[in-house]
Amino acid sequence: MAADGDSTDRARGTAGYARAADALAVQYEEVTFGEVHCDVLGLVPSGPARILDVGAGTGRDAAALVALGHSVVAVEPTTELRVHGQRIHAGSAIDWVDDVLPGLTLNQCPGRFDAVFATGVWMHLNAEERGHAMARIAALLMPGGRFFVNLRHGPVPEGRHMFDVSAAETAELGAAHGLRTVLSSERSDLHGRDGVRWSTLVLQAKNARRALD
Repeated sequence: MAADGDSTDRARGTAGYARAADALAVQYEEVTFGEVHCDVLGLVPSGPARILDVGAGTGRDAAALVALGHSVVAVEPTTELRVHGQRIHAGSAIDWVDDVLPGLTLNQCPGRFDAVFATGVWMHLNAEERGHAMARIAALLMPGGRFFVNLRHGPVPEGRHMFDVSAAETAELGAAHGLRTVLSSERSDLHGRDGVRWSTLVLQAKNARRALD
């Protein structure tokens, strides 16, 4: 386990995913990294970078980022999804880690990152957890590093643990931890699910020069 108390966080935030892992493994891989993140591709580091993918699922995004030349740590707390990912992307040099927000200790992979991705993850955290998680993400980012967040809105699938989290609230929380919003957009659901839409945000840490100003 990542830290004392994380067993409770894990049980809440990952509710329903183990049972649905086989179907989700197919669903996640039906769309590409480029389709999911089309609005932010120009903000992804262009040169080799160290990237953290939180709630990596089957590693679709992590594998795509590795293929672009990045070093990627994929955090996935649901064993069943992580096993699928290790099978599907067996040839990809992904560093898989069993860990969970908001603690996210990353004992196996210490250090900071040029970018952090959290796709379909943030809305599983309650308000208190989101505060702790944003502080942790901010601490993990290199100066000038970027936090890529995808928020799901709409009906909550049966058995899942989700909250209605707005893009505005997320941007405000990021600002409270020194992260400025450089992009905010919305799109429909790529799987065509009724009433489901997504918000995309990119939050950026101060660069080293500004941090000294």
